[in-house]
Amino acid sequence: MSATMLAAVLVQYGKPLEIQEVPRPVPGPGKILIKLETSGVCHTDVHIWTGDVRPSDDPIPFVLGHEGVGHVVEIGPGVTDWKIGDRAGAAWIHDSCGTCAECLAGFENFCQVHRAHGLQVPGTFAEYVVADARFAARVPGGDAAALAPLMCAGLTAYGALDRADLQSGECCAIFGCGGLGQYAVQLAERRGAKVIAIDRDPIKREQSARNGAAIVLDGGNVDAIEAERGSAHVCVNFAPTPATWEPMVTMIRPRGRIISAAMVSKPVPLNQEWLTASGVNITGTSVGTRKQMDALMKLQAERPLMATVTEIPLSEATRALRELHEGTAPGRYCIRF
Repeated sequence: MSATMLAAVLVQYGKPLEIQEVPRPVPGPGKILIKLETSGVCHTDVHIWTGDVRPSDDPIPFVLGHEGVGHVVEIGPGVTDWKIGDRAGAAWIHDSCGTCAECLAGFENFCQVHRAHGLQVPGTFAEYVVADARFAARVPGGDAAALAPLMCAGLTAYGALDRADLQSGECCAIFGCGGLGQYAVQLAERRGAKVIAIDRDPIKREQSARNGAAIVLDGGNVDAIEAERGSAHVCVNFAPTPATWEPMVTMIRPRGRIISAAMVSKPVPLNQEWLTASGVNITGTSVGTRKQMDALMKLQAERPLMATVTEIPLSEATRALRELHEGTAPGRYCIRF
């Protein structure tokens, strides 16, 4: 193995990533080194790239990315449950404290001091990445470009539906039918739910119908939203905008569940009198747990999820970030090494 590797490095927020030759990392105790085949490009990467989300201390090198799939090529001291050649994934969570109430309850995704690939530690926009052996995903066979987006986008969709406790026979409204939303449409349909997909983009609405949505609605059509008033047991928001809030309030039924899965920093109005009268449960979700990742990988091995994935070289990572930021991306982007 070479002592160096190519990486797309963030040197200034909002500016093009620089393709640099940097030292190849070495796995320390409890870590594994993954030689990456692919890395997905996620909307969270956009938030970090623009500087909307920043670590307290920048990792060195500051390499974005948390949807990596490859093979183990080196094992650090103390690792006994991975071997050279194993297929592995590096997802959002690099590690967590392991001692807080959330970690002890199996909800490490809500650990307030967990560290993330591409934020607190170097990520997957590089030829190699170091992962914590306890948190690396065991990835099945199949095309790495189809698998990489599952490390975050797919897991977030899976975790959101778990958070909603979506049951067979219920109605689930999915707001925002980009990459995450399309995974959620498929997963909700497989749970036996009636899926309503809401998006302003006609292409995404058509894709949602192909992926199992029973009803597709234009998010900008107030009359269409009103026609579904009180119909949804569950509303999940994957759109990074507060504009979906009022339609969710309209569509949710009494005692329904509203799940926030997108990073929306702007506040939304909440009438506590309505909340008292409706009994609606409002909560959030953040990626997923190791247990959920294992379940998702099993599901993927048995019946792969469909996604529109465009492969790009490392040199085009900035273009992918820019198009995701502008809302013009055709689907999921995946860097091929």
